[in-house]
Amino acid sequence: MSLTLDIGPFLEKARQYPVIDVRSPGEFAHGHIPGAHNIPLFSNEERARVGTLYKQKGRQEAIAEGLEIVGPKLRSLVDQARGLAVDNQALVHCWRGGMRSANFAWLLNTCGIKTSTLVKGYKAYRNHVLDAFRRPAQLLVLGGETGSGKTEILRHLAAMGEQVVDLERLARHKGSSFDAVGEKEQPGTEQFENDLFTEWDQLDLTRRVWVEDESKSIGRVYLPDGLWDKMKLAPIVRIRLPKKKRIERLVQEYGKFEKKDLEAALVRIERRLGGQAFKESLEALQRNDLAAVAGLTLHYYDKAYNHAHEKRKFEKVYFVDSDTAHAGANAERIRAFVNSKLETVEAV
Repeated sequence: MSLTLDIGPFLEKARQYPVIDVRSPGEFAHGHIPGAHNIPLFSNEERARVGTLYKQKGRQEAIAEGLEIVGPKLRSLVDQARGLAVDNQALVHCWRGGMRSANFAWLLNTCGIKTSTLVKGYKAYRNHVLDAFRRPAQLLVLGGETGSGKTEILRHLAAMGEQVVDLERLARHKGSSFDAVGEKEQPGTEQFENDLFTEWDQLDLTRRVWVEDESKSIGRVYLPDGLWDKMKLAPIVRIRLPKKKRIERLVQEYGKFEKKDLEAALVRIERRLGGQAFKESLEALQRNDLAAVAGLTLHYYDKAYNHAHEKRKFEKVYFVDSDTAHAGANAERIRAFVNSKLETVEAV
């Protein structure tokens, strides 16, 4: 008989044993526990067929169809699970902790693989994920206009022992039209939340935690409501660099990309730049004057960024001025400022 576990013990045990997700490939692709292995009982089409039968003809007909589908696969399913098992043990879940995981666990246990299932399935995991972002945290937001090197500053802060969550790395996007250039395809919002939770769950929320100043969306993914609500209340420590230094950083960062990709990024913000600025930006790009492109686009980005801080009336916005674009030096400045001015950060 398989052991049933609530979400806390299940995730604790998952540190040692593999998690097998028996949902369909489509369900798994939409969102899954990071590190889980998909051994689907049904393909996407088979799951749809069983679901339709359940609605049209009832539970018994659906079960009979499911047995017909799974029967020929039993040996392969067990072999796949055996290949993943550690010390002949594995964890199994489906969507709601129903028949799919219970039956698969019975099969594995029958074949000698000690198996535990998740009470209420993946749905319980998702509730656990979203609840985690509602817990109070000593959050600090690193701000700064485009080209300030915020992501690199965060990396230096992490190297100094600060707790840092790199939202843009997890979202595979840097938050603007240009920042999709050179990135891999983004995950869906649900998977982004799951990946974010994996890091968030490792933090000591009684110590300060740094994130970068973002909008609710990062590219096509959205921050979980619990975290977004915190970011709107948390102090913003804003690095302030001369525009010339920011332009130099942007040219260095984006100069390695192909012209067609930069042009596509300009097209995406054509309406927001305005007709004349867009035309001048394209002309500057064609003559390889990336500094001019950066200067023209910064006019739009700076205006939009400052508008967001104006909306909160610059409350809890603290400026740290610097005359260098060196991220390590700026991380030192920011940390020294926080240690002297904001040593105690109120949990939000």
